[in-house]
Amino acid sequence: MSDIFVSYARSTERQAQQVAEALRVLGYAVWRDDELPAHRAYGEVIEERLRSAKAVVVIWSADAVRSQWVRAEADVAREAGTLVQVSVDGTMPPIPFNQIQCADLNGWSGDTETAGWAKIVSSVGSLVGDARPVAEADRPSAPAKRVAICVLPFINMSGDAEQEYFSDGISEDIITDLSKVSALSVVARNTSFTYKGRVADVKEVARELGVTHVLEGSVRKAGGRVRINAQLIDGEAGDHVWADRYDRDLDDIFAIQDEISKAIVGALRLKLLPKEKKAIEHRGTSSVEAYNLYLMARQHWISGNDGDSRRDEVVVRICRQATTIDPDYGKAWALMALAQTELRFRHDRIDEDGLASAERALRLDPTLAEAHCIKARYLADQDGRYDDAIRQIEIAIGLAPNSWEVNKEAARLLFRRGDMKGAVPYFEKAAELMESDYHAPGMLQSCYRALGDADGMRRSAEKSLARIEKAVALDPTNGAALGLGAGSLAALGDGERAREWINRAKLFAPDNQTMLYNLVCALTVNLGDHEGALDLLETFVGKMNAMLVTHLQVDPDIDDLRDKPRFVRMLAEAKERLAAAAAAETPNEMPRAT
Repeated sequence: MSDIFVSYARSTERQAQQVAEALRVLGYAVWRDDELPAHRAYGEVIEERLRSAKAVVVIWSADAVRSQWVRAEADVAREAGTLVQVSVDGTMPPIPFNQIQCADLNGWSGDTETAGWAKIVSSVGSLVGDARPVAEADRPSAPAKRVAICVLPFINMSGDAEQEYFSDGISEDIITDLSKVSALSVVARNTSFTYKGRVADVKEVARELGVTHVLEGSVRKAGGRVRINAQLIDGEAGDHVWADRYDRDLDDIFAIQDEISKAIVGALRLKLLPKEKKAIEHRGTSSVEAYNLYLMARQHWISGNDGDSRRDEVVVRICRQATTIDPDYGKAWALMALAQTELRFRHDRIDEDGLASAERALRLDPTLAEAHCIKARYLADQDGRYDDAIRQIEIAIGLAPNSWEVNKEAARLLFRRGDMKGAVPYFEKAAELMESDYHAPGMLQSCYRALGDADGMRRSAEKSLARIEKAVALDPTNGAALGLGAGSLAALGDGERAREWINRAKLFAPDNQTMLYNLVCALTVNLGDHEGALDLLETFVGKMNAMLVTHLQVDPDIDDLRDKPRFVRMLAEAKERLAAAAAAETPNEMPRAT
């Protein structure tokens, strides 16, 4: 087992990596969650490593203070007497951790001569013992000050807001490409995209994120041509390290992306290993047209109206076109499988076979974690094989621990099993990974309420509402957003505005069952209007599908209705209706997950 466990919020992953590497140089065995095995449950491994560590270094930041996961790990360490605290952005530890000394590494760039680092080394040495000298040959070859980069979202210069998906896709792909370079630390997409739409001072961004370099650029796409401007800037001096302009046919987009990544590696004087060069050049498709369609579908998927079948239909339609152009495009098959599965289980579209698409994706690329999520959904929601579903999710987490879809599916599965505590870290991580996701913090409200954590519930409601207000501003008819927003408003004490949103939601999306269900929750647990909740539930319970009825049976937000005779009757009738429908189905109508 490791000497030291490092706990941190996802937004400070770069600093966590720096701290871990500096401690390893001193001879300590260090563990953080980038080393999760593919074959074991996430929570099980975390707890095992946490409790066996002789020292737990908790990296506090504004996000860490809000993270229930980090606070829980810090609490275990405090009780065990193994807690070592450090702040990387000036944020002080919350109560009760503020009673313990905290080292200051604000703006730290890996310098081992600072007072803050000396305090950490002293504390770790007291808990673990003196550092074990590392032979010179065994020391990491990376420089003391690790090269770190933030890729700011490239600006869409096409003069068409509808082309935003393309510039975002290019930015994400460059982040992914650079992340494959072992000698380079890259800020995660969810952090860099917080600067989207902002006029950012590069030197300020570098200070805020603790990076050595910042890449910024723009994309102009028109007809069959694309122009990309990119410039790499020294985060401390503000000087250009490298800059170039690519004005080419759109068919050259893959070559341009490769050239940008390799130029950055060259400008930073880093070594690109042969396997890293091969990984960067692998795009999953050679068709620019299929790639463009995939980016368009992905944008609809992450920013669309959750629970609205129209979003899922659009994604399926676009991905079908992409896979027609390139039948071997695994990522397009996997994305289509996600949308098809939503249509099947949430909207009763039995004609949509997400499992077949997921299996096709895995045959083309066994590393596509999202396809394993589809298999987990079929195993759980269709076959009732929850243990097998959990195993599929564990495989997915091992393949892509930072996938938004994977974390959402893990959380959803645990929630459906009534494991609110287990669902929390996955919903938290999903909310961190996708800045537009209002559903994950909305679900966290239910989890924290069930766990009796009023502070966690309020934080989640505030985050969810802030994101929902942005979504509603873009689309005032977004029923799913209005439904969740009504619950968040009521949870924050604004009952009058919550009622207004409830009325608007019912007018705009009267057939959106997910939205109606969320309104029932808001009326029940936030507004205390049990009769109003039952009245609304009665209007659509006769149409609720198996997925929603299953959710109804475990959702803690509905607990106040469970002893009401009307609710008991409605639930019994819904279960009886679904059982009769299942008995009437022929075996070949429903594909089985394996």
